[in-house]
Amino acid sequence: MDIQRPSNARAKKIRRILYATIAVLLIAGVTFGLSRLKPAAPSVDRATVWTDEVKRGPMLREVRGLGTLVPEEIRWIPAQTESRVDRIVVRPGAIVKPDTIILELSNPSLQRDALDAEYQLKGAEADYENLKVQVNSELLNQKAQAASVRSEYEQAHLQHDVDDKLHKEGLGADVTAKLSKVKDEQLAIRAQLEDQRTLIAGDSAVARLAAQRAHVDQQRALYQLRRSELDALHVRAGIDGVLQLLPVDVGQHVTPGTNLARVADPKKLKAEIKIAETQAKDAVIGQKATVDTRNGVVTGHVSRIDPSVQNGTVTVDVVFDQSLPQGARPDLSVDGTIEIENLKDVLYVGRPVHGQSDSTVGIFKLDEDGTDATRVNVKLGRSSVNTIEIVSGLRVGDKVILSDMSAWDNFDRIRLK
Repeated sequence: MDIQRPSNARAKKIRRILYATIAVLLIAGVTFGLSRLKPAAPSVDRATVWTDEVKRGPMLREVRGLGTLVPEEIRWIPAQTESRVDRIVVRPGAIVKPDTIILELSNPSLQRDALDAEYQLKGAEADYENLKVQVNSELLNQKAQAASVRSEYEQAHLQHDVDDKLHKEGLGADVTAKLSKVKDEQLAIRAQLEDQRTLIAGDSAVARLAAQRAHVDQQRALYQLRRSELDALHVRAGIDGVLQLLPVDVGQHVTPGTNLARVADPKKLKAEIKIAETQAKDAVIGQKATVDTRNGVVTGHVSRIDPSVQNGTVTVDVVFDQSLPQGARPDLSVDGTIEIENLKDVLYVGRPVHGQSDSTVGIFKLDEDGTDATRVNVKLGRSSVNTIEIVSGLRVGDKVILSDMSAWDNFDRIRLK
């Protein structure tokens, strides 16, 4: 006979509720734990990153830029008159002397003007010589007149002395003595006047000759101007050097002031270095500089800093303190480095790709085992070409990644493999 077992439905229900509650709590705990987990650190190939170690010691601050070699002495030769290019004697690249003729120009009216100026000068010189003879003749006549009056005065003076003596001795008439006295006084006045006229005639001669001389000088200056303009039709180099540019062609009509040629001395070159405007603020005249000509490094110093900024750069001129190597020539591309200052005892590291002076950047610092790197905020100070000062955020011996890590900006930790 079967015996009915007691019912356990209620116990099963309680067990199922308990299991379900445990399962829900377990799932919730796992979900919460997973939500609290950080994203997995991405892996970066160690060979693709550039690292450096933080050091303490002296740091040489430098700024660098690209540039070109340019002549210190450049001479542009302008057209002095309106003319036409008849002949090109030498071409760019030719070595020239001061009297080397580069171009031959023509201007028929200028030749006629020069000939007119020459004849006007000769006419003025002839007028001067004629006036010189004329004033000398007039001055001599005046001197002869003065001498004649002086002679008459001397005679009248002697006659007056005789007549006065005879009158005092009772041998001569009173009227005769008086008449001779009057004549003596009149001739004395005339002699004095003639002497003054002689002086005035001499001053007048000097003034008239000076006026005519000025006219001659004016005509000579005009002739020399016309002559120089005529000579300028033969365009000469003016200095020792190399003909660099010839921007005109045969048959071309040129006006006064048109640049006809450019001549430069290739032996005296300087470097024009383009420095970024953010770095050029520390450059001053006289600082030491080195220039890499691709065929040797040459030392020099800063001679000029352009006050204006063009395309984000400042032009700095560097003159050389030693001879340039063979192959140095105008327009040669060079690298220039300027020494700003030598910092004695600072904390520094290699310059990060995106690290600017006086800024705060995030840099990945390697852990002690070198397998992981964590982003840290680093305050940067003064910078150089390849190094930068560390103000805070790193210590001596820390190893950091300097290469471009912008692809991992969303991660604070990476793994190196």
